[in-house]
Amino acid sequence: MPTLFLAAWTLACSADAPALPPEAERGRVVYAANCTSCHNADPAKPGSLGPEVKGASRELLEARVVRAEYPVGYAAKRPSTMMQPLPKLAGEIDALAAYLR
Repeated sequence: MPTLFLAAWTLACSADAPALPPEAERGRVVYAANCTSCHNADPAKPGSLGPEVKGASRELLEARVVRAEYPVGYAAKRPSTMMQPLPKLAGEIDALAAYLR
């Protein structure tokens, strides 16, 4: 019985959330799998190690995710240099940007 309730509740909650365009949905999956260990599952909130990332520009995402750098002239939200580059995600930057918009 609890499993049925949980399944019904999950379905009801997901029905309230607007569907994302395919590229943004792909970005959501990439974000959940690669970013939430440091950033909050809700990208509008700060995470345990990383700041909120909602609204991050494509330029910032590419620099931070692929090279662990900041774009020229960008003022970092946190002085940390803990983020490691994730070059395997170079092909997912557009999807991440679409999700974080």
